[in-house]
This record gives sequence, C-alpha cells and structure tokens, in this order.
Amino acid sequence: MSEIQKLMRTQTPYLTDGGFETWLFFVDGFEAPEFAAIVLMDDEEARAAMRRYFDRFLVLAEQAGTGYVLDTNTWRGCPDWAPKLGTTGADLLRLTAEAVAFAKETRDAWITRVPSIVLNGVIGPAGDAYAPGRLPDVTEAFQAHLPQVEVLSKQGVDMISAITLSNTSEAIGIVRACASQKVPVVISFTVETDGRLPTGQLLSAAIEQTDAETGAAPLYYMINCAHPDHFKEILSGDAAWVQRIGAVRANASRLSHAELDMAEELDDGDPVEFGGLHVQLAERLPNLRVFGGCCGTDHRHVGCVSKHLHHKTAA
Repeated sequence: MSEIQKLMRTQTPYLTDGGFETWLFFVDGFEAPEFAAIVLMDDEEARAAMRRYFDRFLVLAEQAGTGYVLDTNTWRGCPDWAPKLGTTGADLLRLTAEAVAFAKETRDAWITRVPSIVLNGVIGPAGDAYAPGRLPDVTEAFQAHLPQVEVLSKQGVDMISAITLSNTSEAIGIVRACASQKVPVVISFTVETDGRLPTGQLLSAAIEQTDAETGAAPLYYMINCAHPDHFKEILSGDAAWVQRIGAVRANASRLSHAELDMAEELDDGDPVEFGGLHVQLAERLPNLRVFGGCCGTDHRHVGCVSKHLHHKTAA
C-alpha cells in the first residue's frame, strides 16, 4: 500500500509540523527575504536548525503511534519569486530539489519509528497570499507553477500541497499542473477573520469551483494560516464541501493577516486552548486526516492537538 493510500484510509489523524517560517525566523533568529526559508538550504547552520525543528514533531508522531506528513522547505520556490529574492528561477528550482533530498534524509532517519511518512512537496502562491494584487488566470498559474511541480514530481514526492492560496484561478492552475505530472495534490486556502478568502470569495464557493473545474482532482482541501475562530462557524458537517476538507493548519494568533504582517514579535497564543479548539473542528470536519499548525505554532501546539484528538480517537 502506498503512503497516499495509507493517508486516505486512515482512522487516526496524521500529524504534521507547525509554523516553520515563524519558528525559523522569530525563534531561531535566521533571516531571509520575503520569509523565503528555501534560500537557507545552502546554510549548514540553518539545515541543522531544520533537523531539530522537524525532529520535535516526529517525536510527537512516534508517541501518538500515527503517521506524519513531512513538508519540504519550498513554499517560496516558485520561480516568479526569484527577482524579489535576489536569485534566479533556475536556482530556486535547484534549491527545490535540494529541499526534497533534505526531507528524504529526515524521512530515512525516522521511518523505523514512525509507521507512515508522507513526503509532501510544498508550493506557495506566485504572489503575496494576503495582498494578492492582480490575480493570475488559470493558464498563467499553470505556467508559473509547472516548473516547480515538475521538479518536485521528478524528485519523488508522494504528493504536493499548495498552501496559503488566496484565489481559485491559481488553485485550478496548480491542480492542472500536478495532473500533467500525475502527482497527487492538496489545495489549501487561507481565509481572513470573516472566514472568506482574501479575494472576498466564500470558502465554500472556492472549494466547489475548484472541484467543478478540475473534476474534483484534489485529494482533499486544507485550511491554513487562520485562527480556528476565523472559520469554525462556517463549517457544517452536512455540507458536501465541508466533507472535502481533510486537514487544518491553523494560526496560534487571532490577529488578522494585516496585523500579523506588522507584528514585530511572535504571537504564539495559548497552546492548550489551541488543542481544545481542534476538538471542536474535528466534530465539524468528518474527514479530517491531517492536522498541524501555521504561523506562531510549534511542537507545543501540535502536541496539545495530538493529546486531544488522539486520546479521543483511542477512546
């Protein structure tokens, strides 16, 4: 059975990590333009910090006896970001391949201790997720993301997750790029404090439109980079679109994206409360498969979520 088959058939939710970039920059003290941690792949000190970071979460998966979705450090790897990062598109693709190799090393170090590790190639929007400006059309999105999708697929990821997406045209273009390479894809939208995408579109409409225009190709959908209070009230387990949501990676902070962009200190919220809120989310999301965190979260938050949900599953 493949790792994707195991993930899709799981009765016990998988773990994944938390706010990778916020941890690396606010806590560990590294620096990179545009929160682009991918440019640190050539920095041995940063790689050592990344190993420590992921090890903390894999320990939690080992303790829970569950699988783990292991992300690559490639969120800012779309070649369109090259000018802002002071590099070239070709170098970002090289770093993408290096990030997959790094993730494979981590997987190999843990595979005897964690029963299932899904190697997840991460891609992010070609522009600013929270202030997208001009939105690409589907064809433009396909062309922008295809080079990184090709590298991730060639390097052997189990699936690709496109995270912090603000609009459906980019989501559809990414799904089609992944389909062209025959690699499974997860689509993750981010929402504002009102539960709507940064474009103003309802989350329900975004999921329904993406499914309608791709033949329901995504494995499932995810919500990330928003506090549970920003979206939990819009979830109703009876709605077909809600049943398509298979993962949540929430923020620790209740601040809006605009407020977080201006923040000079990390808002890590309350890990215990964060864990409890996920019990409510699990009750509203009948097909929850993967949970972790996003901005401001770390192994404490994910540990509290695991304590709540895995105890409930065992009971």
